[in-house]
Amino acid sequence: MDIKQLKYFYTIAEEGQITNAAKKLHIAQPPLSYQLKSLENELGVKLAERGSRSIKLTDAGLMLYNRAKQILSLTETTISELKDFKNGTHGTLSIGTVSSSGAALLTSRLNTFHNKYPFINFEIREGNTYELLDLLNKGIIEIGIVRTPFNPTAINCIYLPKEPMVAAMIKDLNWTDNKIINIKELADKPLIFYKRFEKLIYEACQNADFEPNIFCKNEDARTSLLWANAGLGIAIVPKSSLKLIGASDLIYKEIDNKALSTQIAAIWIKNGYISSAAKNFLDTFSKDYILNEELFK
Repeated sequence: MDIKQLKYFYTIAEEGQITNAAKKLHIAQPPLSYQLKSLENELGVKLAERGSRSIKLTDAGLMLYNRAKQILSLTETTISELKDFKNGTHGTLSIGTVSSSGAALLTSRLNTFHNKYPFINFEIREGNTYELLDLLNKGIIEIGIVRTPFNPTAINCIYLPKEPMVAAMIKDLNWTDNKIINIKELADKPLIFYKRFEKLIYEACQNADFEPNIFCKNEDARTSLLWANAGLGIAIVPKSSLKLIGASDLIYKEIDNKALSTQIAAIWIKNGYISSAAKNFLDTFSKDYILNEELFK
């Protein structure tokens, strides 16, 4: 017994006669009658009593009819689900993110993607850029959401616009009402920053002819902001990172220095497998932004 035989039998039972069932199935009546007889022989039971104008299901036929209805419905659902999976509308997407990208990702792109593909689930891993690159190479995640700078060799990237770094502090450590400051104003101030930006900050300070006063280096932009919120120093973080700790006493000033800027980027392995769900996510992510490689070569 196979799906085709079940479909034939189910249609005969639904139509109540072989002639109408044959028309609905677009096959000749004799082959359909043969299929019904063949199914009865295979199962060893009589499924229908044949009359001159109609057929009547036996008890065994009624049992098979109910099962056939369930099986055919499940088959159609399975085929539909597999097509949805192929088209990237269902499934689980594995993404790795650095903590400082979370706010920018959640506020727009992830919501947009979820509204369009509500049946895609997520498996999120957090780590620094180097850890995420390792997970990407091992195939544990399909897409990484990271921050520049990083080495783009062997990976494809979609970049969001550049954003400035800001100095975040509590009111007691504020020294000016200006919303934009020169980096030289940070000389001798106790600085807190994520190690990811250490080289960037050192070079910017040295180019401004001073050595930064480092109070704390850490592994997370969120930590930098929490320490600054505790009044321990001035955090230097990407502007979008300010949303990471929600309500706080922090005020911030944009640092007027082109070298102190960063970008969020979506990355994936060149020439590697990428699922339809991941392609759909990257398409959502890339709207109106710059690609450094042609998508999905």
